Amino acid sequence: MDLQDIEDLIARVALKDRDAFSKLYDATSAKLFGVALRVLNNKAAAEDAMQDSYVKIWKNAHRYQSNGLSPMTWLITITRNTSIDRLRARRKGHQDIDMPGFELAARGPSPEQSAIAASEAKRLMGCLDELEGDRGAALRGAYLEGKSYAELAETFAVPLNTMRTWLRRGLISLRACMSR
Repeated sequence: MDLQDIEDLIARVALKDRDAFSKLYDATSAKLFGVALRVLNNKAAAEDAMQDSYVKIWKNAHRYQSNGLSPMTWLITITRNTSIDRLRARRKGHQDIDMPGFELAARGPSPEQSAIAASEAKRLMGCLDELEGDRGAALRGAYLEGKSYAELAETFAVPLNTMRTWLRRGLISLRACMSR
């Protein structure tokens, strides 16, 4: 599986596509387990860190930004940081977690992050509107509505491989538009 496929899976995971999450796990779990095991040096602890890491990936896939770097870097960073957090907690004996006055920052995006996300969403929709009619509709169907390639191929009355080509080229055009 190449890096573009992994990016595509992360994008689908951001839309809460369980099948894509399963495929992402199958494609990346061996590498991420190696990272966790190297940090924790304990198989059981590494397995727990892996579980926490994939929960974080599921919850935060929408935050992944394709920037030309390897998507594995993002996944490895999550796993490494999760493993380091577990290592620190184990060394401290969980002392910090139950201390009175210990407060967590508010969950969710800040007002600034919300404004940026809204702006990016508007740009994304504008870029989708620039695509040829069928191509934009196919991308919306695949990545916003969760339709399978086969369903889209049937809807647009094209062969399955043609639909895959449409989606791949559409994503390339979308990436170019978003980078302007």
